[in-house]
Amino acid sequence: MDWTELTIEIAADAVDSAAAIAQMVVPYGIYIEDYSDLRTEAPKIAHIDLIDEELLQKDVTKALIHVYISPDDNPAEAIAFLSEKYTAAGIANTISTQNVRQEEWATAWKTYYHPTKLGERLVVCPSWESYERTGDEVVITLDPGMAFGTGSHDTTRLCLQLLEQQCAPGKQVLDIGSGSGILAISSALLGCKRAVGVEIDPTAVRVARENSAINHTDDRVEFLCGDLVQQVSGKYDIVCANIVADVIIRLLPDVGQFMAENAVIILSGIIDEREGDVLAALERHAFQVTQRRESAGWVALLCEKR
Repeated sequence: MDWTELTIEIAADAVDSAAAIAQMVVPYGIYIEDYSDLRTEAPKIAHIDLIDEELLQKDVTKALIHVYISPDDNPAEAIAFLSEKYTAAGIANTISTQNVRQEEWATAWKTYYHPTKLGERLVVCPSWESYERTGDEVVITLDPGMAFGTGSHDTTRLCLQLLEQQCAPGKQVLDIGSGSGILAISSALLGCKRAVGVEIDPTAVRVARENSAINHTDDRVEFLCGDLVQQVSGKYDIVCANIVADVIIRLLPDVGQFMAENAVIILSGIIDEREGDVLAALERHAFQVTQRRESAGWVALLCEKR
C-alpha cells in the first residue's frame, strides 16, 4: 500500500511554529526543507562550490515541511487538522499531496550503496549484499538506516584508513559521535579488545547496536546515548571523532581525560578551510599532529598528546 506525502509550504520565518504543529500529526518525525540561511551558514562548514547548484537556486523566503501519512491513516484528516491549526496560528500555507510507494520509501536509497574497500584490509558491505573476501580482508556488514556512516563519505573513509593503522589486540577505542557505529565496530573486527561509542541521537544508537549484533561484536562494543563527559568513563588507546570542526574544537578541552598513556586521537569531518582553526585548538590543548590525510576538500588528522 502507498504512503501519502503532505508538502506544506510556508514562509521561512514561520518554520519553527509550523513544524511544531506538523509534528502533532505523526509520531515518527517530519522532514523540513529550509534554505533561508544556506548562503550564510554553508561556507562555515563546506566549500560553496561543493554545494549543489540546484540548492543555491532555492527560494530562501519559503520553507517546505514534509509529513508522511501511513497507509493505515486517513490523509484527509491530517490535512483538515493542519489547515485548522495553521489558520488559528495565522500561518499562511499551501498543502499538496502525492503518493509514495511503500517499497520505494523503504529501499530506494539502497541503490547507491554497494560493497566498498576503504583501506588495506577493511571492506564495508551492506547487509542486503554479499561479498567474497580475499586474503586478510576484514568485512563489516552495515545497514546505516537513519544514521550517518556508510564509509562512502570522504570523512568516514579517511577516518577508517587511519583507524586501520592503529588497531591492534588489547587496544580500547572510544568513538565520539558514533553514528551508524561503523568506526567502533570496525575497530573490534580489526582486533581491538573493546570499543565504546557515544552518540546524542537515540536513533543512531539503536542502529549502531543493531549493526554490532549483525557483526557479532556486541560482546566487545558498547554504545551509549548522551554527552561525552556525562556518559563516558575510563581510558582509551584510540579516540575517534568524525564530526565537524566546531564540535571537535569544543571537545578538545575534555577529551584528554579519556586518553591512556601514548593514546592517539583521530579527528575527521574537517573541511579544509577550517583546518587552521582545528590546528590552533590542538596547539592550545597540547596535541600534536603526526599524520594528515585529505580527500575532496576534507581533512583527517592523527594526533597525540605532547
